[in-house]
Amino acid sequence: MILPKIYNQYFVAIIATIGGALFGFDISSMSATIGTPQYLDYFNSPSPSTQGGINASMPGGSLVGSLVAGIVCDMIGRKYTIQFSCFLWIVGSTISCASQNVAMLIVGRFINGLCVGVTSSQIPVYLSEISRHERRGRIVVIQQLAIEWGILILFFIGYGCSYIPGTASFRITWGLQMVPGFVLIFLMPMLPESPRYLASKDRWDECHEILAQVHAKGNKDDTVVLAEMMDIRTIVELERDASSTYLALFSKKNWRRSMVGIMSQVWQQLAGGNVMLYFVVYVFQMAGLTGQINLIASSVQYVIMVIFTTPVMFYVDKVGRRPLLIIGAIGMGTFVFAVGGILATYGKYADEVGGNANIHITLEGQFGPSRGVLVCSYLFVLGK
Repeated sequence: MILPKIYNQYFVAIIATIGGALFGFDISSMSATIGTPQYLDYFNSPSPSTQGGINASMPGGSLVGSLVAGIVCDMIGRKYTIQFSCFLWIVGSTISCASQNVAMLIVGRFINGLCVGVTSSQIPVYLSEISRHERRGRIVVIQQLAIEWGILILFFIGYGCSYIPGTASFRITWGLQMVPGFVLIFLMPMLPESPRYLASKDRWDECHEILAQVHAKGNKDDTVVLAEMMDIRTIVELERDASSTYLALFSKKNWRRSMVGIMSQVWQQLAGGNVMLYFVVYVFQMAGLTGQINLIASSVQYVIMVIFTTPVMFYVDKVGRRPLLIIGAIGMGTFVFAVGGILATYGKYADEVGGNANIHITLEGQFGPSRGVLVCSYLFVLGK
């Protein structure tokens, strides 16, 4: 069967960023289940270090995936790399769904992480290379929206499955992760290859054709198309004359921009993003919420994140990346500090909270501080 080709930039972005939804699915596959009795009973209430290892296995796989993604993409192209990563996602989700013990779950999540490392690093590259300069910011924001929709969708699936007795509760949740992987494998052939990749392989006619289809409905003489061709030629020639190793990123000419790119991501993680996404159920349990009320309150955080990320798509190209990054960073730092401060000041130590031996601080019975943690957690994701 020959699938039709799609050249509309927004449709291309919507399909490609299903890969971002995989990242969101993986986050919720843990956050929606780690507080349920079905998960705790089957995996013998994992200790803090064990649960940390389970959660960290996915970022560990992502680290490996992101390190090899660029090399593979330059060899076989963006499309085929993304498709192959989805195959890894399906394998990892299958292993997680069938997990008989913690070790098997960690292996499955590590393989899932390999996919996330590829998609989270290469889909923004693919989108930036396929989109027009003046739309590039909003197109790439769709990737973040896809991550957040993935978090939200699978969290509610996990919430619904929490009513199912036995291991089917989390196995169904983890098994449904495979669906977007299959969808992306099937739809990727409909998308054009990156013009930048084609140019790097001296496939200039194909590069010109795709640019014309994406930017000018097939008109190869359009001024925007010709300008993009000229820019790509210049960049490709520069890349061939320069070293393309990882060490080249830290040369005298490049190290400043490399450090900006690296440290912006490092500090984004250190600002508490993973704590407030993977372990939000634990945070709200410390605030005194239990059972289904905890899951519902946690889902509100993800709803807020989706709602307030959407307007950014329309302003990022007007306001600029840097001001939004600074404002978001200040907001994240302020409110994660506030959450920690409230818990440290008003929290009481306990051997375990709500039967969970991984939690040792509780605000139970303290209405004001408890609601303060909830509000600050919700405000945190506005900056996120």
